[in-house]
Amino acid sequence: MNGLTAIIKREVRGYFETPVAYVFVVVFLVLGGFCTFYPGALFERNQADLIPFFHYQPWLCLMLMPALAMRLWPEEFKSGSIELLLSLPVSSFSVALGKFLASWLVACIALLLTFPVVLTVNYLGQPDNGAIFCGYLACGLLAGCFLAISGCLSAMTRHQSIAFVLAVVLCLLFSAFGMPSVQEVFRPWVEVRWLDRLASLSVLTHYQTLSEGVLLAQSLVYFASQIVLWWLATALLVELRRAG
Repeated sequence: MNGLTAIIKREVRGYFETPVAYVFVVVFLVLGGFCTFYPGALFERNQADLIPFFHYQPWLCLMLMPALAMRLWPEEFKSGSIELLLSLPVSSFSVALGKFLASWLVACIALLLTFPVVLTVNYLGQPDNGAIFCGYLACGLLAGCFLAISGCLSAMTRHQSIAFVLAVVLCLLFSAFGMPSVQEVFRPWVEVRWLDRLASLSVLTHYQTLSEGVLLAQSLVYFASQIVLWWLATALLVELRRAG
Protein backbone atom coordinates (compact mmCIF):
# COMPACT_ATOMS: atom_id res chain seq x y z
CA MET A 1 0.00 0.00 0.00
CA ASN A 2 2.90 2.36 0.71
CA GLY A 3 4.24 1.75 -2.80
CA LEU A 4 0.81 2.31 -4.36
CA THR A 5 0.32 5.54 -2.41
CA ALA A 6 3.76 6.78 -3.47
CA ILE A 7 2.99 6.14 -7.13
CA ILE A 8 -0.36 7.93 -6.90
CA LYS A 9 1.30 10.94 -5.25
CA ARG A 10 4.05 10.93 -7.87
CA GLU A 11 1.58 10.88 -10.75
CA VAL A 12 -0.78 13.48 -9.31
CA ARG A 13 2.17 15.77 -8.59
CA GLY A 14 3.33 15.23 -12.17
CA TYR A 15 -0.07 16.31 -13.47
CA PHE A 16 -0.19 19.49 -11.41
CA GLU A 17 3.48 20.44 -11.80
CA THR A 18 2.82 20.79 -15.53
CA PRO A 19 -0.06 22.57 -17.30
CA VAL A 20 -1.69 19.21 -18.15
CA ALA A 21 -4.10 19.05 -15.22
CA TYR A 22 -5.00 22.74 -15.34
CA VAL A 23 -5.65 22.71 -19.09
CA PHE A 24 -7.72 19.52 -18.75
CA VAL A 25 -9.85 20.92 -15.93
CA VAL A 26 -10.44 24.26 -17.68
CA VAL A 27 -11.33 22.64 -21.01
CA PHE A 28 -13.63 20.14 -19.29
CA LEU A 29 -15.46 22.86 -17.37
CA VAL A 30 -15.76 25.22 -20.33
CA LEU A 31 -17.00 22.59 -22.77
CA GLY A 32 -19.29 21.04 -20.16
CA GLY A 33 -20.83 24.41 -19.34
CA PHE A 34 -21.20 25.37 -22.99
CA CYS A 35 -22.94 22.10 -23.93
CA THR A 36 -25.24 22.30 -20.91
CA PHE A 37 -26.44 25.87 -21.37
CA TYR A 38 -26.42 26.27 -25.16
CA PRO A 39 -27.08 23.05 -27.13
CA GLY A 40 -28.60 21.54 -23.97
CA ALA A 41 -30.74 24.65 -23.31
CA LEU A 42 -30.83 24.09 -19.55
CA PHE A 43 -32.77 27.30 -18.80
CA GLU A 44 -35.07 27.18 -21.81
CA ARG A 45 -36.35 23.70 -20.86
CA ASN A 46 -37.92 25.08 -17.65
CA GLN A 47 -37.21 21.81 -15.86
CA ALA A 48 -35.16 21.46 -12.70
CA ASP A 49 -32.89 18.60 -13.73
CA LEU A 50 -29.42 18.00 -15.16
CA ILE A 51 -30.40 15.90 -18.16
CA PRO A 52 -28.68 18.32 -20.60
CA PHE A 53 -25.48 18.17 -18.54
CA PHE A 54 -25.40 14.36 -18.41
CA HIS A 55 -26.45 14.00 -22.05
CA TYR A 56 -23.21 15.48 -23.37
CA GLN A 57 -20.81 13.94 -20.85
CA PRO A 58 -20.09 10.74 -22.84
CA TRP A 59 -18.87 12.78 -25.81
CA LEU A 60 -16.73 15.03 -23.64
CA CYS A 61 -15.21 11.99 -21.95
CA LEU A 62 -14.69 10.33 -25.33
CA MET A 63 -12.27 13.09 -26.34
CA LEU A 64 -10.85 14.32 -23.04
CA MET A 65 -10.15 11.08 -21.15
CA PRO A 66 -7.85 9.69 -23.86
CA ALA A 67 -6.11 13.07 -23.91
CA LEU A 68 -5.57 12.85 -20.15
CA ALA A 69 -4.30 9.26 -20.23
CA MET A 70 -2.19 9.34 -23.38
CA ARG A 71 0.85 10.58 -21.44
CA LEU A 72 0.75 7.89 -18.74
CA TRP A 73 3.26 5.49 -20.31
CA PRO A 74 4.78 7.08 -23.46
CA GLU A 75 6.24 9.85 -21.34
CA GLU A 76 7.98 7.25 -19.17
CA PHE A 77 9.35 5.53 -22.29
CA LYS A 78 10.55 8.80 -23.82
CA SER A 79 12.35 10.06 -20.71
CA GLY A 80 13.77 6.68 -19.80
CA SER A 81 12.27 6.85 -16.31
CA ILE A 82 10.39 3.61 -17.00
CA GLU A 83 13.55 1.66 -16.15
CA LEU A 84 13.80 3.38 -12.77
CA LEU A 85 10.08 2.96 -12.12
CA LEU A 86 10.14 -0.77 -12.85
CA SER A 87 13.25 -1.25 -10.68
CA LEU A 88 11.33 -0.16 -7.59
CA PRO A 89 10.16 -2.87 -5.14
CA VAL A 90 6.58 -2.48 -6.36
CA SER A 91 4.62 -4.93 -8.48
CA SER A 92 3.60 -4.10 -12.03
CA PHE A 93 -0.03 -4.33 -10.92
CA SER A 94 0.56 -1.63 -8.30
CA VAL A 95 2.33 0.61 -10.80
CA ALA A 96 -0.51 0.26 -13.32
CA LEU A 97 -3.14 0.77 -10.64
CA GLY A 98 -1.38 3.81 -9.19
CA LYS A 99 -1.13 5.52 -12.57
CA PHE A 100 -4.77 4.77 -13.36
CA LEU A 101 -6.04 6.00 -9.98
CA ALA A 102 -4.04 9.21 -10.31
CA SER A 103 -5.58 10.02 -13.69
CA TRP A 104 -9.03 9.06 -12.38
CA LEU A 105 -8.54 11.38 -9.42
CA VAL A 106 -7.78 14.31 -11.74
CA ALA A 107 -10.89 13.50 -13.79
CA CYS A 108 -13.04 13.33 -10.64
CA ILE A 109 -11.69 16.69 -9.47
CA ALA A 110 -12.77 18.23 -12.77
CA LEU A 111 -16.18 16.58 -12.45
CA LEU A 112 -16.68 17.78 -8.88
CA LEU A 113 -15.84 21.34 -9.91
CA THR A 114 -19.07 21.37 -11.93
CA PHE A 115 -21.02 21.62 -8.64
CA PRO A 116 -22.28 25.18 -9.44
CA VAL A 117 -24.68 23.70 -12.00
CA VAL A 118 -26.16 21.54 -9.22
CA LEU A 119 -26.59 24.61 -7.03
CA THR A 120 -28.20 26.40 -9.97
CA VAL A 121 -30.95 23.83 -10.55
CA ASN A 122 -31.59 23.57 -6.80
CA TYR A 123 -31.98 27.34 -6.63
CA LEU A 124 -34.37 27.45 -9.58
CA GLY A 125 -36.50 24.45 -8.64
CA GLN A 126 -36.77 21.21 -6.70
CA PRO A 127 -34.79 18.60 -8.63
CA ASP A 128 -34.45 14.94 -7.74
CA ASN A 129 -31.02 15.07 -6.09
CA GLY A 130 -30.94 11.29 -5.89
CA ALA A 131 -31.10 11.14 -9.68
CA ILE A 132 -28.42 13.83 -9.89
CA PHE A 133 -26.18 11.76 -7.60
CA CYS A 134 -26.68 8.72 -9.84
CA GLY A 135 -25.83 10.88 -12.84
CA TYR A 136 -22.57 12.02 -11.29
CA LEU A 137 -21.78 8.43 -10.33
CA ALA A 138 -22.38 7.44 -13.95
CA CYS A 139 -20.04 10.21 -15.14
CA GLY A 140 -17.31 9.10 -12.75
CA LEU A 141 -17.59 5.45 -13.77
CA LEU A 142 -17.65 6.35 -17.46
CA ALA A 143 -14.53 8.47 -17.02
CA GLY A 144 -12.84 5.61 -15.17
CA CYS A 145 -13.76 3.15 -17.91
CA PHE A 146 -12.41 5.37 -20.70
CA LEU A 147 -9.25 6.12 -18.69
CA ALA A 148 -8.63 2.40 -18.11
CA ILE A 149 -8.97 1.72 -21.84
CA SER A 150 -6.79 4.69 -22.76
CA GLY A 151 -4.16 3.79 -20.17
CA CYS A 152 -3.87 0.27 -21.56
CA LEU A 153 -3.41 1.53 -25.11
CA SER A 154 -0.84 4.08 -23.97
CA ALA A 155 1.20 1.21 -22.52
CA MET A 156 1.37 -0.35 -25.99
CA THR A 157 3.17 2.51 -27.72
CA ARG A 158 5.87 5.08 -27.21
CA HIS A 159 3.93 7.79 -29.03
CA GLN A 160 1.27 9.85 -27.27
CA SER A 161 -0.53 10.78 -30.47
CA ILE A 162 -0.91 7.15 -31.51
CA ALA A 163 -2.16 6.25 -28.03
CA PHE A 164 -4.71 9.07 -28.21
CA VAL A 165 -6.09 8.09 -31.61
CA LEU A 166 -6.33 4.40 -30.75
CA ALA A 167 -8.04 5.18 -27.45
CA VAL A 168 -10.60 7.48 -29.08
CA VAL A 169 -11.43 4.86 -31.72
CA LEU A 170 -11.81 2.04 -29.19
CA CYS A 171 -13.88 4.14 -26.79
CA LEU A 172 -16.08 5.18 -29.70
CA LEU A 173 -16.63 1.54 -30.64
CA PHE A 174 -17.64 0.67 -27.08
CA SER A 175 -20.07 3.60 -27.19
CA ALA A 176 -21.45 2.91 -30.68
CA PHE A 177 -22.81 -0.51 -29.76
CA GLY A 178 -25.62 1.12 -27.81
CA MET A 179 -26.55 3.86 -30.30
CA PRO A 180 -30.04 3.41 -31.81
CA SER A 181 -28.76 4.55 -35.21
CA VAL A 182 -26.08 1.83 -35.20
CA GLN A 183 -28.56 -0.82 -34.10
CA GLU A 184 -30.94 0.19 -36.89
CA VAL A 185 -28.21 -0.54 -39.44
CA PHE A 186 -27.85 -4.12 -38.20
CA ARG A 187 -31.52 -4.75 -37.38
CA PRO A 188 -32.59 -6.05 -40.85
CA TRP A 189 -30.05 -8.88 -40.88
CA VAL A 190 -29.21 -9.54 -37.22
CA GLU A 191 -31.51 -11.29 -34.73
CA VAL A 192 -32.94 -9.16 -31.95
CA ARG A 193 -31.32 -11.24 -29.23
CA TRP A 194 -27.89 -10.60 -30.74
CA LEU A 195 -28.62 -6.88 -30.97
CA ASP A 196 -29.58 -6.89 -27.29
CA ARG A 197 -26.33 -8.63 -26.42
CA LEU A 198 -24.41 -6.14 -28.53
CA ALA A 199 -26.15 -3.24 -26.76
CA SER A 200 -25.30 -4.78 -23.36
CA LEU A 201 -21.61 -4.36 -24.25
CA SER A 202 -22.02 -0.63 -24.79
CA VAL A 203 -20.83 1.78 -22.14
CA LEU A 204 -23.47 4.17 -23.41
CA THR A 205 -26.32 1.79 -22.53
CA HIS A 206 -25.19 1.40 -18.94
CA TYR A 207 -24.30 5.07 -18.62
CA GLN A 208 -27.77 6.15 -19.73
CA THR A 209 -29.38 3.81 -17.23
CA LEU A 210 -27.42 5.28 -14.33
CA SER A 211 -27.67 8.89 -15.52
CA GLU A 212 -31.47 8.58 -15.54
CA GLY A 213 -31.40 7.76 -11.83
CA VAL A 214 -31.81 3.98 -12.13
CA LEU A 215 -29.15 2.39 -9.94
CA LEU A 216 -28.79 -1.14 -11.32
CA ALA A 217 -26.25 -3.64 -10.01
CA GLN A 218 -25.79 -4.86 -13.59
CA SER A 219 -24.52 -1.46 -14.71
CA LEU A 220 -22.21 -1.11 -11.70
CA VAL A 221 -20.77 -4.58 -12.31
CA TYR A 222 -20.28 -3.74 -15.99
CA PHE A 223 -18.21 -0.63 -15.28
CA ALA A 224 -16.25 -2.34 -12.52
CA SER A 225 -15.50 -5.27 -14.83
CA GLN A 226 -14.35 -2.99 -17.63
CA ILE A 227 -12.05 -1.03 -15.33
CA VAL A 228 -10.54 -4.15 -13.75
CA LEU A 229 -10.11 -5.90 -17.12
CA TRP A 230 -8.23 -3.02 -18.72
CA TRP A 231 -6.19 -2.40 -15.57
CA LEU A 232 -5.08 -6.06 -15.57
CA ALA A 233 -4.25 -5.87 -19.28
CA THR A 234 -2.12 -2.77 -18.61
CA ALA A 235 -0.36 -4.50 -15.73
CA LEU A 236 0.40 -7.54 -17.89
CA LEU A 237 1.93 -5.30 -20.59
CA VAL A 238 4.10 -3.63 -17.96
CA GLU A 239 5.09 -7.01 -16.51
CA LEU A 240 6.14 -8.21 -19.98
CA ARG A 241 8.31 -5.13 -20.39
CA ARG A 242 9.83 -5.71 -16.95
CA ALA A 243 10.53 -9.35 -17.73
CA GLY A 244 12.05 -8.42 -21.10
